[in-house]
Amino acid sequence: MGAVCTAAGRISGFTDTHPGRYPLRIHLPPTPLQIELAASSSSSTPKSRRRRRRKKKKMAPIAVGDSIPDGTLAWFDESDQLQQVSIHSLAAGKKVILFGVPGAFTPTCSMQHVPGFITSAEELKSKGVDEILLLSVNDPFVMKAWAKTYPENKHVKFLADGSGTYTRALGLELDLSEKGLGTRSRRFALLADDLKVKVANIEEGGAFTISGADEILKAL
Repeated sequence: MGAVCTAAGRISGFTDTHPGRYPLRIHLPPTPLQIELAASSSSSTPKSRRRRRRKKKKMAPIAVGDSIPDGTLAWFDESDQLQQVSIHSLAAGKKVILFGVPGAFTPTCSMQHVPGFITSAEELKSKGVDEILLLSVNDPFVMKAWAKTYPENKHVKFLADGSGTYTRALGLELDLSEKGLGTRSRRFALLADDLKVKVANIEEGGAFTISGADEILKAL
């Protein structure tokens, strides 16, 4: 029968003739389970670190001829009720303008981009536009407060892409971390007919040169 190490530091079946003189050290070989766990730990740790470092694949910016992706956004309806709405439910079978801005209450967005679409809404509607949708990477409560600063607005829906998921699906995210704003949307304006993009006016960063209502009117 094999020797067994006891709590007193002796091996049963053998006598230590000089107790306390030589410390008894026994190095037992690792068990198969210990070997398996060690191998699993050493192989998985680098992979997990690589996964943490791996960035999400960036989508190519949406372009003319593409279909606009579906996605769920939040907005407060005419009854001041928070709703979750899919883009396809608003755009399928319709002529739709979807325009995006870097942020609610920012100067260019508030004083030029959004007012342009609100002012031109009736004319856009007369040319066959069914929906005018505003997208921003903000929470719905911020978008609600922003919408209330335009009491004359009757046609533009203020849609919130709180996590930026839909903006990334469009390939139009804009990194404004250096300005303390995190990931936002590039400034853009899309004209889609039954989900197909007919016009894609996408700005560089937050510039405002080609994404206004006037440019969409020219294309209609």
